[in-house]
Amino acid sequence: MSPNTTPNAPKNNPAAPASEAAGEHKVSNFLRQIIEKDLEQGTYASRHWAGTPGDAAHHAAGPLDPAKIRTRFPPEPNGYLHVGHAKSICLNFGLARDYGGVCHMRFDDTNPEKEDTEYVNSILDAVQWLGFGWEANGQNHLFQASDYFDFMYRAAEYLVQSGHAYVDEQTAEQMRANRGDFGKHGVDSPFRSRTPAENLARFREMRDGRHEDGSMVLRAKIDMASPNINLRDPAIYRIRRATHHNTGDKWCIYPMYTFAHPIEDALEQITHSICTLEFEDQRPFYDWLMERLIEGHLLAAPAPRQYEFARLNLTYVITSKRKLAQLVYDHKVSGWDDPRMPTIVGLRRRGYTPASIQLFAERIGVTKSDSWIDYSTLEGCLREDLENKAHRGMAVLDPVKLVLTNWAEAFGADDYLEDCTQPALPHSAIAEGQTPPPDRVFKIGNEVWIEREDFEEVPPKGYKRLYPPRPGADGQMQPGNVVRLKGGYVIECTGCAKDASGTVLEVHAKVIPGTKSGTPGADSVKAKAAITWVSVADGVQAEVRLYDRLFSDPQPDAGGKDFIEALNPNSLKVVTAYVEPSLAAAKPDQKFQFERFGYFVADRVDHVAGSKPVFNRVTGLKDSWGK
Repeated sequence: MSPNTTPNAPKNNPAAPASEAAGEHKVSNFLRQIIEKDLEQGTYASRHWAGTPGDAAHHAAGPLDPAKIRTRFPPEPNGYLHVGHAKSICLNFGLARDYGGVCHMRFDDTNPEKEDTEYVNSILDAVQWLGFGWEANGQNHLFQASDYFDFMYRAAEYLVQSGHAYVDEQTAEQMRANRGDFGKHGVDSPFRSRTPAENLARFREMRDGRHEDGSMVLRAKIDMASPNINLRDPAIYRIRRATHHNTGDKWCIYPMYTFAHPIEDALEQITHSICTLEFEDQRPFYDWLMERLIEGHLLAAPAPRQYEFARLNLTYVITSKRKLAQLVYDHKVSGWDDPRMPTIVGLRRRGYTPASIQLFAERIGVTKSDSWIDYSTLEGCLREDLENKAHRGMAVLDPVKLVLTNWAEAFGADDYLEDCTQPALPHSAIAEGQTPPPDRVFKIGNEVWIEREDFEEVPPKGYKRLYPPRPGADGQMQPGNVVRLKGGYVIECTGCAKDASGTVLEVHAKVIPGTKSGTPGADSVKAKAAITWVSVADGVQAEVRLYDRLFSDPQPDAGGKDFIEALNPNSLKVVTAYVEPSLAAAKPDQKFQFERFGYFVADRVDHVAGSKPVFNRVTGLKDSWGK
């Protein structure tokens, strides 16, 4: 299905990032300065917009363009988008939003062998999830390069007829050798001197399928001695018998990306064509093509302009589509949405939020200089977004049973259970006038689960959690340590039970009645620490996936490294945990702060509320990588 037929296109008004919601001033950058200057000078104020892209005459017939600027996000549908694309999405859609413009969602689908509707749908879903859309001013601005194949062919024929393009029948190896390099000029093709009429006839034979794939190409005729190798007669059409996901088998020749992309921008009345720095050397060809087609009255002036910014280089991450595909197809990860992957579907499943990614894109800024951004910056943006949103809960990830041996004596029966309550959000997270969420309610009884690290039979110096009675400096036995079960009672450790190998099977303690949190006696006994716990009575067993960074090297594929060798063997650890009832009832994709451990999300694929809880660790409470 063509993307233009996608129903219910979302509005072009993204959910505001955390900084915007807080009224943070937008930091200027060179792109904003260019846009503001163009708006001040009215560079594109005379443009007309006919509602759908067409040629110059079509544009001139429409009303003045209601959008002050037009940007575009133009991915090739040959894979899943990653965090670098997320930066571009936020940049292009964000600039259009901030300057009263429109951002087009466009697929550069000129390479049918590698493209698929699966990728089209995943890209649309990713953009929508990030909070952006392509409908504005009553128009659906969802396009694809293949919508313009007829016009592109007509433009190519014009270049041939005007002497600006020719059909070259050299082999790929000959073309490569004759192109030259940075220290040697290129050599003219023996077919470069053909007449326009001869080239036109040959080009139409290419179109009609009369020649084999790879046997000839159409090249722009520019300058084989140009110091910019991209201007040494670049190929603009090739023969490729492949079924296209949108146009089927209508064409057996397809335009090259560098030829198609400027035309798409022009037909869509794009004002600011923003791309990453690797396309900087292609800008002269972009401008050359615009000039030729405006000369031939196929396009109207002013032409769009291309501007480049530095791509995102994020430590401990790779963003090569080829290498990400290798991780998937070699089963190094579970799929494109593996929570360790830097794909947008992976980040989403890991537990990242649209607001946190928008905040990240805004915070790292836009420059023309390559640099590395530390992964902790992305994690920090997530913590900032979730701090006042994620409900709290207790989970025990490495459980050992704690038995309160005097429970029946204190409360009359071993099976006596008592409700405990704790706030879902701390008081500081509740904005003035906001209704706080209901408190969490959970049981306490004679047996609870605690973290194994919260008991030491022989405590190290400074240890404040549970340890049994031990001799004091005077040789007299000192009582076991006193701690509070968070939200519950103060307890005093009395000992433990171990198996034959010395592994602790149970920790024993006695409850101190009258010390329950929230009661008048809560402070009657001073506890040295408070520990998290989950009751055996109502705790629920859960699978918890402790994800970490996929690579142990901060630049895993830099300098020709084998990125596979940099895979972190500890990037995933799966544990059987116990969680309090409020966590077990979570909906898929619901985020929480597991007290003391960090932020977790109910897995959006595998989690089933109540019957099969599955949680992914998103990030810790603070950056502790490598410490």
